[in-house]
Amino acid sequence: MKKGILFFFGACLFLACGEKVVEQPENLIPKDEMTHILFDLSILNTTQSSFSSVFDKTGIDIMEFLYEKYDIDSTQFAQSDLYYASIPLEYQSIYEDVDAMIEKRKNALEAATKKRNDSIRDAQTHRRDSIQALEKEKDSVTP
Repeated sequence: MKKGILFFFGACLFLACGEKVVEQPENLIPKDEMTHILFDLSILNTTQSSFSSVFDKTGIDIMEFLYEKYDIDSTQFAQSDLYYASIPLEYQSIYEDVDAMIEKRKNALEAATKKRNDSIRDAQTHRRDSIQALEKEKDSVTP
């Protein structure tokens, strides 16, 4: 009896999770584009927290910037975000893609920084070696 009740509630829960809570909006932002929007939003929010005075001086509104960049409006974004949020696995997939994009960007920036630092270090080493060679040459010429 207990197993039957447990099975019944489990089946109800399973079926309820499969229902669409929110209907798909007519102007749904495609998943790939939504991923790019959320990636840009993440980068811009992080940048704003570090350079808030620049954003204040220029009057840049992050959301307005994104709406213009992706040719969407606030309603379309809100409805699409709500729709994807109502499908947890889809929403999780979007955010995993955003995380992957952030990680890829981070790795590229770290590689570029390392390359620049290595280049500076090599130039300093070359300069130091050149100076030492000139000093040795000067010492050997001087009687």
